[in-house]
Formats: sequence, structure tokens, C-alpha cells
Amino acid sequence: MYRIGTNRKKLQSMLVISTREFRDRQKTYLDEVDKGSEILIRRAKNRTYKIIPVTKDDTLMSREAYFAMLDEGLQSIKEGKGTEYTLEEIDKLLGL
Repeated sequence: MYRIGTNRKKLQSMLVISTREFRDRQKTYLDEVDKGSEILIRRAKNRTYKIIPVTKDDTLMSREAYFAMLDEGLQSIKEGKGTEYTLEEIDKLLGL
């Protein structure tokens, strides 16, 4: 393990570890990610992975599914099935 550096604004560190070290101390490194540290796992053949927590704002759908959903929405609008809203109504619906 070694530290790449720290971000002075957030005091965030980046840890670079091997796959074996991650496997042996998985809970410790996941706890570090929860505290704001960035973890990079180095693997053979010059492959590196970054561990980041999933947040409520993250979407877990494929790129294909996302674009299919957009296409379906656009088709509905073309067919006149859409609903028109003012910006004020959108803000109200979003609780802004």
C-alpha cells in the first residue's frame, strides 16, 4: 500500500493496494472509502480499479437501457401522450 497524495481542501487520501491486500483486509479498505479515501486496486497486466461508494443519485442501468428509456419517452411525446409543465410546476413537483 502507498499513498499518492492528499487533497488539501478535503484532506482526502488515495491508497493504492494490491488485489491480495484488498482481499486480506477488505472491511478495512471499504471503511476507508466510507470515510472519503480513494482506493485504487492494482492488478497484474497494468490494470487498476477504483472503489467508490454507490449513492442514492447513482443509476444502476446499462447505457443501452438508458437510451431505450429515452427513446420510449420521445416516442410517447411524438404520439401526444406527454404532459406539459411550466418551470414553476416542475419546481413544485421536485419540492424545490
